Amino acid sequence: MGPGSHVSPARPSRPVSVVAHRGASEAAPEHTLAAYRKAIEDGADALECDVRLTADGHLVCVHDRRVNRTSNGRGAVSALELADLAALDFGSWKREGPDEDPYESPDQEAGDRTSVLTLDRLLRLVAEAPRPVGLAVETKHPSRWAGQVEERLLQLLEKYRESVPDVRVMSFSARSLHRVRAAAPHIPTVYLMQLLLPRHRDGRLPPGVSIAGPSLRILRARPEYVERAHRLGNEVHVWTVNEPEDVEMCVQLGVDAVITNRPQEVLAQLG
Repeated sequence: MGPGSHVSPARPSRPVSVVAHRGASEAAPEHTLAAYRKAIEDGADALECDVRLTADGHLVCVHDRRVNRTSNGRGAVSALELADLAALDFGSWKREGPDEDPYESPDQEAGDRTSVLTLDRLLRLVAEAPRPVGLAVETKHPSRWAGQVEERLLQLLEKYRESVPDVRVMSFSARSLHRVRAAAPHIPTVYLMQLLLPRHRDGRLPPGVSIAGPSLRILRARPEYVERAHRLGNEVHVWTVNEPEDVEMCVQLGVDAVITNRPQEVLAQLG
């Protein structure tokens, strides 16, 4: 990042920061409290989550526009109220067998793996963590709530500003990041990229954004991108890096962070 930019208090001593994608989402149902608890226990440097706004104005950690894939319900998050989502089971689809999961301690409520997770609750988990843990929040667009998503997000982040200081906002939407920067210029932003558009090939990002978020596919096709982004003072955070050979490639290229479903395994590989 450029001069005077945000310095993370949770900066790891190893060269690459490990970010748990939707929590430790290979081991536990994505976006559940259990997945994030596991990621913290595993030693992840930061947690990643997607946020969507419910019909009654709550930010919840759900990736898809609809709840069909990750719950026993149906419908769009934006058309459901928090109480509707709270009645659904967001975890049982992930169960491999009838046995209790080995990583779930008996004193944890079963709801940790099945209940919808609000961003407010996730922020509280990070605030209460026994060590500094970063948080990367992705805004999902298009959304019928448009700018209200960022407005509500920034209100919540302000509420936890003292206890969760290491936060960044990510999006594939440059407009979303612009809204965040205009209202809260102190919060670092990450421009996520599925494809590398010609205007970004030299490492440039939308105005004010200091972190590139390329897909693994981009790095495989254009490994020189990392050096180009770094030359312009930008960090590079890559998603979704699960396989040992891809972790190795990211280390060789000098990326700043890998976003992974398997934080425990990646941390073990990085030593």
